[in-house]
Amino acid sequence: MKLVMSIVNNEDARTLIDALMRHGYRATVISTTGGFLREGNATIFVGTEDEKIEDVLGIIRESCHTRTQYVNPLPPVIEPGEMYLPTPIEVEVGGATVFVINVDRFEKY
Repeated sequence: MKLVMSIVNNEDARTLIDALMRHGYRATVISTTGGFLREGNATIFVGTEDEKIEDVLGIIRESCHTRTQYVNPLPPVIEPGEMYLPTPIEVEVGGATVFVINVDRFEKY
């Protein structure tokens, strides 16, 4: 048995959960924050048999896409009276970071 832990963008989380449920997988979602932009993510846990791992990973690949977003960088330390005009920078967000972990024991009550 394996535990698939995927960290996805909030925009992709609902799509991924719906796709997993359509294929008969149960999932647990935890809201998380982190990364370069300090934006909300969803960490999704799926427990499954070893032979179904590629199916779960395929669903994640189809449901979670990268996209381009413009953000304003944090302002530098400036002296009083100086002006700072931020220039938005283009960054890539989305996709998924996935960990597949061996499960020694699973029990359901």
